[in-house]
Amino acid sequence: MIKYESIKPLLFKFQPETAHHIAETVLRMPNICQIPFNSFLESHFIADDMLTQEIFGKKFYNPVGLGAGFDKNATMIRGMQILGFGFTEIGTVTPKPQPGNPKPRMFRHIQEESIQNAMGFNNDGAYKVVKRLKERYPFSTPIGINIGKNKITPEREAINDYTHLIKAFDGLGDYFVINISSPNTPGLRDLQNEEFITKLFAEAKALTNMPILLKIAPDMSPEDAVALTTLAVKKGADGIIATNTTIDYSLVKNPKDIGGISGAVLKEKSFKIFEAIAKELYGKTTLISVGGIDSAEEAYKRIKAGASLVQILSGIVFHGPDMIMNVNKGLVELLKADGYTNITEAIGADRK
Repeated sequence: MIKYESIKPLLFKFQPETAHHIAETVLRMPNICQIPFNSFLESHFIADDMLTQEIFGKKFYNPVGLGAGFDKNATMIRGMQILGFGFTEIGTVTPKPQPGNPKPRMFRHIQEESIQNAMGFNNDGAYKVVKRLKERYPFSTPIGINIGKNKITPEREAINDYTHLIKAFDGLGDYFVINISSPNTPGLRDLQNEEFITKLFAEAKALTNMPILLKIAPDMSPEDAVALTTLAVKKGADGIIATNTTIDYSLVKNPKDIGGISGAVLKEKSFKIFEAIAKELYGKTTLISVGGIDSAEEAYKRIKAGASLVQILSGIVFHGPDMIMNVNKGLVELLKADGYTNITEAIGADRK
């Protein structure tokens, strides 16, 4: 088997977005060829009983998921299962297709093991992605659908984009994620306010029985993050995902002046926000942690802080696809070392 470290230098010779397209070409093949789920999973997919839990009425065979932004158009779901992810979040999807921001719009910070992206919700649009999911859903692992507004949609009409998407995708996934925290759509983060959250969840909960989660930015104060997420849960949110990318460009040595940063440098900032939210909301809603998770130890830290699930994205670029398997295997060992028989016993251990 070809080791990732041997091909990584070659991949890094390509522009980051080109490298992503190469990966997509490979990872979409199991979808196209309809390769059976179980035929490739013996070495990578970890479904240890210790890691299995039920959330939203669905079985999660392991807690490590793919964060939104990689499989924008639901073309790689089976490929992600083969790599070992316990669940996949597609998107962000918008009602109308859009090309995103001008290129180049993705940059590597190699020394800091971080990615800066200003993609701008480039995606095929709801019609095509709905069609794709109708042909394949349900999958063997849970699917989240991350939704956002089109760039051209005025802020005053943004709620219509979200309700349109909820109606379009209803029944074609296992949970929705409301994305109002990306820094790459003008005015989007301005929707992180009490009025919009209240109105959005009132309308959204009337349209679907699927769980609806809110994803927040890491750049607000912990106090504001707690206030916003507490309000969202009060208004009907079924969970919180913390956090999206950061616009704190001081975290890397040579930043661009656009986009959001993910990866290792986000670790401390993301955990600080997650910890504050978990202190308030652990036991009251489902919490998912994302941002700088690159090892079993870091994933376990988030789980003990209150995360039922964790998500990985940028870490794969620097550590390769075996990272997912290694994190899950490491989690099993950490659980055993602490005397747990199932991951649910460790969730929120630091809160108890």
